[in-house]
Amino acid sequence: MELSELATGAGAEVIGALTQNVKRHQNAYLGKGKLAELKDIIIKKDIDTLICDDELHPNQQLELEKFLDGVKVIDRTALILDIFASNAQTKEGRLQVELAQHEYLLPRLAGQWTHLERLGGGIGTRGPGESQIETDRRLARGRIQKLKKEIEKVRRHRERYRVRRKSSDIPIIALVGYTNAGKSTMLNQLTSSSVLSENRMFSTLDPVTRQLRLLDGKTVLLTDTVGFIQKLPTTLIAAFRATLEEANEADLILHVVDVSHSMRDQQVNSVKDILNEIGLAGKPMLTLLNKCDKLPENNIESEDSILFNFLLSLDNPVFCSGFTGLGKKEILKAIGEKLNKKTSA
Repeated sequence: MELSELATGAGAEVIGALTQNVKRHQNAYLGKGKLAELKDIIIKKDIDTLICDDELHPNQQLELEKFLDGVKVIDRTALILDIFASNAQTKEGRLQVELAQHEYLLPRLAGQWTHLERLGGGIGTRGPGESQIETDRRLARGRIQKLKKEIEKVRRHRERYRVRRKSSDIPIIALVGYTNAGKSTMLNQLTSSSVLSENRMFSTLDPVTRQLRLLDGKTVLLTDTVGFIQKLPTTLIAAFRATLEEANEADLILHVVDVSHSMRDQQVNSVKDILNEIGLAGKPMLTLLNKCDKLPENNIESEDSILFNFLLSLDNPVFCSGFTGLGKKEILKAIGEKLNKKTSA
């Protein structure tokens, strides 16, 4: 389960999981029966944190915490933000993450002052709570505006850099893909670089650009981008706009897919949805079926294979392995053909 991988990546110990199909909005996210079952599990296993696989409405989070007697409740968005915060290395990355955190927390500030509401009427409860909330909101909005201005400076700097690159007529290629699909490993393999590459979600957040020499001797620029994920929070898409614009300027997209993953179909669809959302769906694309060395033998490109229907839905698939280097020449050949076709057109 993906949520379990995310939680583990954030340093949590996963004790168990509980699911429910809910047809309509619930005030406390789950139905009464499931809430009672959940509370019983939490007590028996001495659980101190509950992670929900959706973005909770602030009221849902409050209701859950109230019902579960103060057990810490976080949602999918908060979990992803926490992972991003721990992995952000550059000033730009930290700015983007902080902006997303503030925009996420702003509508939830009121929950920090519910203890005053529970006191009822009387001295000390007429006004201070509300004024404190407004003070916090004003500070948060001010910080958000400041962060947006700083990120806009970064965006303009990147734009000037991209203009210089385009004026040199060097083709730009962007690596995109689901988080942990092996984009950084593929970048290292293709360009003989040593970019940080770890087997965990969102190990790298900041875009990295390296030169790549094709089989015909021509040089292109290859840029790694932040990994995608299902239900990627809209606040993160907005905050990382400056980073994602790197892919927007690309002449070719390399979509890296972990072909050995059991959820590869859903991951591919999630990446395609996000590419469509940020206006990149029409870009020329190659699909790199990474980690094919992990597939069972004799399973590649066989019509009897479980991969056959999967392959039919992909743009120019190339089997490869960023770890072993398998398929490297085929990738370089396919890139050259794609770029030459675009130039001749």
